Amino acid sequence: MADAQVCKVKDGDDTFVPIPSMEEASLKIFQSQVLLPFTLANGSTHAFLGPFMGQNKKKFGNTLSPEDASSLPFIHSSEIDLSLFNDTTKIFRAFPPLKDRHLQWLLCVEQAMSSSWVEAGIFEFIQLAKFDLHLFDPQMLLSSIFFWNRETRAFEFPCGFVCPTLLDIAAITSLTPIGDRFHPDAVEEEISMKEVSITWDKKTYLAFINAHVPKYYYVLAQALHLKKKICLSKLLLASLHTCLDEASESLFRESGPRNLSGPLQLLQLWLNAILERKLSLSSSFTPTCELEGARLTTLTPRKRLVDNFSKYIDAILSFNQFSEDLAPFIRTSLIGPPWLRRRNQVWNMTPDSVETWFGFLSWDVIMSGMRQKDVRIYPYQPQLFARQFGLCQMKSLLLRRRESIDADICVKRGDYEEVLEFILRPDKQLHLVPCSFSPSFLVSRCFLHWWCEYYVDKIIDFDAFLKKLINSPLFL
Repeated sequence: MADAQVCKVKDGDDTFVPIPSMEEASLKIFQSQVLLPFTLANGSTHAFLGPFMGQNKKKFGNTLSPEDASSLPFIHSSEIDLSLFNDTTKIFRAFPPLKDRHLQWLLCVEQAMSSSWVEAGIFEFIQLAKFDLHLFDPQMLLSSIFFWNRETRAFEFPCGFVCPTLLDIAAITSLTPIGDRFHPDAVEEEISMKEVSITWDKKTYLAFINAHVPKYYYVLAQALHLKKKICLSKLLLASLHTCLDEASESLFRESGPRNLSGPLQLLQLWLNAILERKLSLSSSFTPTCELEGARLTTLTPRKRLVDNFSKYIDAILSFNQFSEDLAPFIRTSLIGPPWLRRRNQVWNMTPDSVETWFGFLSWDVIMSGMRQKDVRIYPYQPQLFARQFGLCQMKSLLLRRRESIDADICVKRGDYEEVLEFILRPDKQLHLVPCSFSPSFLVSRCFLHWWCEYYVDKIIDFDAFLKKLINSPLFL
């Protein structure tokens, strides 16, 4: 695609890029490509995140748009129960603080297992346990959940959909997007705890296991000990989706949310990253390990004030335009492991990072749940969040049949392969070809038209939100 023009909406400030017409041969190629480069009339080159599935000029509907009003973000509710703010600490399950005894135990285990952790790709991830992950800001977490859409599995900001991606997970935790899906039947053989080649101190290790780790996590521990190539980043992201779905749904219940659990630490660190500059979050952190997540732990606000909630809502509602704040992990100064550092920009992709970037950018299915009855299946749809990678945003279309993907799927019989075979159609093979271009947050005209039509009756500013709060009853 060449000689595209950046246009401005009449009587508005929004800009867009019309997608040039393509010959039939080019259209077929672009239907299987992850990156779709194009050149502007001024000679600059950018790229859309594909594949290109066609942008209907007459029908601006989108099969990804929420069809069930009950799944819309809580921020659009006509009333908000003010008792939610009585004691937000009860909404989220408390995380145990880091204690010297636990840290000593971790360092002891690290001496024996560090080489195995490096081989499994989890060494840096485990280092996060040495930092203040127990600290969280309940007002910040709650304010973000107000914007979660349970049908699109995305935060609905004024500028569009945003959500942690596998690139964000990698930057925060150092977990790669490569590996096998984990499910409760992933390990056929079992290992006795006594067979592990570490002498455990019963007063530290076993006490910790019995007090904090449910037994059903042992299946995952076995898989890692057996050096199975488990993709923990997709498991973690799917678990976050489950957590956010449950949290959002609980806001609509009369009893409200209580003791919410899940990888809320990950949500806190991601919010710290996208709000760092807008809220002037600062830290005197001196890196002791090359991990962005470690730095982000120090940005969590320590003062838990009720007034902070309105400040966070105002900050989110101020994202009228997509900015680099919402793409914090594509900067050149990113702290991270060697496999990601200086390779976190898709426009500078190296041959040895193609597989990793394919994992970041291609459509997939992710699964959560340690027990068979808890299994949930979600679509990973990076096309919804193209701008978070520095890519231009097209109107996203469903790459798989809606009826084939359901977050409420529980695989009762444990036949996961059959379910995945039904969802993942092999005829939709994608290809990632590295190319050079400049990052951009431009959107296509079809996307801008669709988003405006979708969001026009949902627009809410901070003053309107405060008015809604004032007029809402207090349920005791």
